[in-house]
Amino acid sequence: MTAINIGVLAVQGDFHAHIKMLQTIAEVNAQEVRTETDLAGVDALVLPGGESTTIIKLLSRSYLDKEIVKRAQSGMPIYGTCAGLILLAKEVSERPDQPTLQLMDICAARNAFGRQIDSFETDLTVSASGDVIPVRGLFIRAPFVASHDSSVQVLATYRDRVVAVQQGRLLATAFHPELTGDNAIHKYFASIVRGSIERPK
Repeated sequence: MTAINIGVLAVQGDFHAHIKMLQTIAEVNAQEVRTETDLAGVDALVLPGGESTTIIKLLSRSYLDKEIVKRAQSGMPIYGTCAGLILLAKEVSERPDQPTLQLMDICAARNAFGRQIDSFETDLTVSASGDVIPVRGLFIRAPFVASHDSSVQVLATYRDRVVAVQQGRLLATAFHPELTGDNAIHKYFASIVRGSIERPK
């Protein structure tokens, strides 16, 4: 099996945890992405948690936002966690003026589960590609998907709120699997990446 290269956006947020998690998966190389050159060398990209407004400003200054959009439109898989989900969304419910990458047909609600002090961990069931994947989800100032297009597949809910979605090769979770020691979601994303290489756009 050929190794795949998954980049993790490393301008702000918990990118180190994603890299460590990806390194637990066989035939996956994980590397930090900060520049267009870095991005050109990967097969897929992870957008980590952090501060979504800060991340998008940093991407805009370096024009890396435009390059990410170009790669996504060419079929590059992207996985966004927490702030990464907000970055992928085409709309942010309480902040319609917030810039995003405008890639997923979803509306994100920010900080939907409360403040940092309200963080919690729970068991979730993710339904993906016909499989049921039990995962441990950590929610930290987490968003949720307030609404979505019919082309968006709901993978998981928590208390009737949508917390994991997929649209083609784009994957997003409101929670942080990279902080739990459970690599099931990252393995699933790696399978999306392998499929994109075997069946290019």
